[in-house]
Amino acid sequence: MSQKTYMPKTQDINRKWWIVDAKNQVLGRLASQVAAVLRGKHKVVFTPHVNNGDHVIIINASQIILTGNKWAKKAYYRTSGRPGGLSSEKYSDLRNTKPERILEYALKGMLPKNSLGHEMFMHVKIYSGDKHPHSGQKPNLFSLSN
Repeated sequence: MSQKTYMPKTQDINRKWWIVDAKNQVLGRLASQVAAVLRGKHKVVFTPHVNNGDHVIIINASQIILTGNKWAKKAYYRTSGRPGGLSSEKYSDLRNTKPERILEYALKGMLPKNSLGHEMFMHVKIYSGDKHPHSGQKPNLFSLSN
């Protein structure tokens, strides 16, 4: 007799809300741990093709740390596809204008590049300060392992 493989159904998925404080956290380490929670890799019923991850609230995104000389040298590039259409944003400029974007770019790069990854990314909320409007969801504090 063969054993059946358990497949989580949509109604069986129990999503929790987590709050992560990004103050004095290294960008890559923080993003990789948050991406694992968004994918649901911390759960026993993890399935790669099912979105069974949790919701994550990230606060204090403006106080993230980049190691080395990355604030001055690291940049985000995009192109319009036309000749001369390459534009770039340095991370030092992003830190002053839109600090949430730094974490958004890092998290999008660590999630699957398909509709499932887009659905997972919709479960993260990023705020530059320490205030957030999600207190009604009663989020638990997520402790980051260094």
